[in-house]
Amino acid sequence: MLLEIEKLNIDYHVPTGKVSAVRDFNLAMGRERIGIVGESGSGKSTVVRAIMGFIEKPHEVNALKMKFDEIDLRSLSEREWLGIRGKRIAMILQDPRYSLNPVMTVGRQIAEACRAHTRCTRREADDRALAMLEAVRIREPRKVFGFYPHQISGGMGQRVMICMMLICEPDLLLADEPTSALDVTVQAQILTVLEDLVQQKGMGLILVSHNLDLVAAFCDRVVIMYRGRIMEACKASELMNATHPYTRGLLACRPHLSERRLRLPQLERDANWV
Repeated sequence: MLLEIEKLNIDYHVPTGKVSAVRDFNLAMGRERIGIVGESGSGKSTVVRAIMGFIEKPHEVNALKMKFDEIDLRSLSEREWLGIRGKRIAMILQDPRYSLNPVMTVGRQIAEACRAHTRCTRREADDRALAMLEAVRIREPRKVFGFYPHQISGGMGQRVMICMMLICEPDLLLADEPTSALDVTVQAQILTVLEDLVQQKGMGLILVSHNLDLVAAFCDRVVIMYRGRIMEACKASELMNATHPYTRGLLACRPHLSERRLRLPQLERDANWV
């Protein structure tokens, strides 16, 4: 088993008290593709940030079990985390505009990620960075290697982020809305690149998204969250036949080009769900 999470609870401390962001989250996965979907504020990104060890005190992260490849993530020191983040667990953030260093060329940033986690010379890191730019299907990779972030498009920036996260060939990739800022055509291209690389390298993937159709087509299994809790979990191929009222409500709210509706249905919630 690559990742095991049992009874994960996350609380944020705010000026008005304590907010429960995640409650009793469970997940067991191998080298497969897991989708986590739900409304904004349902706890999706909080879960993946906890897996990366990004939630610090005074906020609270508690779990009966939180293991990555038999490593107990609950007891790691910051020094031990540095040996895992980027090298064995990597995370693609939502918008490259806020994740890339504006005063460094994209090629240098990719090569730096390689040198931070592997023993290689600067030339070897540059060669691997160029190879990764080719792997994500960027045209003229040598030219793009010398570009600064403001000189590339959103789709190209997301490809660069994928390069940075995959250059060390991690075992687990966390993708937090990796295509949310992109148009539909570029979304499809990015997901195709991700799918090819994940399959080639045999890694596990957790994809956070609002897009149910995308997750159903791309992932192996899907977890549906609402207000910090899992409402339902199913095979991605069976998502459109899900039975929980919340999941059915999310599916009903999707617009369809084949249907003409003046108003989309409003999602109805039940207090008993949480």
